[in-house]
Amino acid sequence: MPGTVVASPVTDQSQVATRPSMAPVDVSSQPAFSYALATAAYNEEKLIGRVIQSIVDQTVKPVRWVIVNDGSTDRTAEIVQRFADQYPFIELYTITEEHPRDLTAQVHAINRGFAQLKNLPSAFIGNLDADVTLEPTYFESLLSRFAQDPRLGLAGGYIYEEREGQFHSRPSNVTSSVAHAVQLFRRECLEELGGYRPFTWAGADWYAEVSLRMKGWHVHSIPDLRAFHHRPTGKGFGLYKYAFRGGKMDFYMGTHPVFEIVKMTRRLVDKPYVIAAAVRFSGFLSAYFKREPRQVPADFMAYLRKEQMARLRSFFLGAQKAS
Repeated sequence: MPGTVVASPVTDQSQVATRPSMAPVDVSSQPAFSYALATAAYNEEKLIGRVIQSIVDQTVKPVRWVIVNDGSTDRTAEIVQRFADQYPFIELYTITEEHPRDLTAQVHAINRGFAQLKNLPSAFIGNLDADVTLEPTYFESLLSRFAQDPRLGLAGGYIYEEREGQFHSRPSNVTSSVAHAVQLFRRECLEELGGYRPFTWAGADWYAEVSLRMKGWHVHSIPDLRAFHHRPTGKGFGLYKYAFRGGKMDFYMGTHPVFEIVKMTRRLVDKPYVIAAAVRFSGFLSAYFKREPRQVPADFMAYLRKEQMARLRSFFLGAQKAS
């Protein structure tokens, strides 16, 4: 739940598999609850060992986990291979060809991982970022939520981020949206989407969840399932560059201007106060006044705006009742 503080779940800094694994669960004999994962990893030697160990420790393990080494120049591939040699469900896949290291690189790498899972008999397929660790019962609990709702097409936990040695629920966590870092799809949903769609200014996760709701699927983020993010959001780009990029993304995805204004107003209280929200809004205005082209279909934009205005009505009606 938002604002909750928890201690770090991982204290072992070792990058090799040194702890014994938990008793394996034969999910391959339970196709209705089997899952597979894809992870894109680029120069993640500091974190990838902890991430892998958190999946090795799951009470219900994936039938396959493809970790895509996207041209790393550090020890990422070596560390992954050490675990793969010990745990058969882990597979190292390396991209060797040269390609731009832009905002689409991660999406293309994840899609390469998804492609390796295409013919695998798993009921669920998910993305897990290379800087996220999970509690041991995470996937067991998540799969049970899917079992309770046959129309749940995409789900995941809440993101927790470290500040001053403790993990806090990310302020932007909401139950209606699943963070890209932990998106788990029903197989048929991912197949309907054709994988992630790359965009100039990111937003592949957002496009996926809205598209599924358009098709009648449910999308839900579960507050009591905690995913621990070990790298501050936007660190790879710089805080203000990340905020400006977010505003551009809001525009080309079709966000209604009124919704954007309200959203930025609510973000004024997030650190760094005022500045980050102003920079993000300037990104939106920059694209708006330059009349930059949208990067989504017209029906997607219409559906998104309908959702956003419904949320605004609900928000203001709730505020009126509270007063």
